[in-house]
Amino acid sequence: MDEKQRLIVDQAIALADESGVEAVSMRAVGQRLGLSPMALYPYLRSKDALLDAIVERLLGELLTMADGDGGWQDRLRAVSKAVRALARRHPGAYPLIMSRPGATAESRRLDDLIEEILRAAGVPADEVPRLERLISTLMLGFANSEVNGRFGAGPAGGDWDSEFAADLDDEIRLIEAVIARSG
Repeated sequence: MDEKQRLIVDQAIALADESGVEAVSMRAVGQRLGLSPMALYPYLRSKDALLDAIVERLLGELLTMADGDGGWQDRLRAVSKAVRALARRHPGAYPLIMSRPGATAESRRLDDLIEEILRAAGVPADEVPRLERLISTLMLGFANSEVNGRFGAGPAGGDWDSEFAADLDDEIRLIEAVIARSG
């Protein structure tokens, strides 16, 4: 992505975070940059391309935060923490990760990372895709619900971190059971 595309995507993310994804249009992004909407098209050929670029940028940001050393459980926790941090940093743009189909290479990298962690854990190959969907749904859905108000005031004491950690621990036990069942 060249510098002009990066600037356009930055402004689109800022707009989404301020006013929601529905506010993102070529016209609105152009206005933020002091350009006509037509001036953006050489860099991003359509609104869909702009939305895909936002998803790609967010997932790239997430993956740079998702480094985890140690065993597969630690790596899974690091990815989970990165997902929630990204949602908190970009609450308006984050829902695009949930709603845009995986149209770019970057959009598949989170799934690939989770699948890699599952394989490293010893999950049988035929179980990896199903468990990846379950785990990514928990991570992405929880973070989306948390930042967009679906959960309301929160659990007793308002401690979403503990609630999420407990949910992730449940998934880790499920993974361990799948591994044990196959061995």
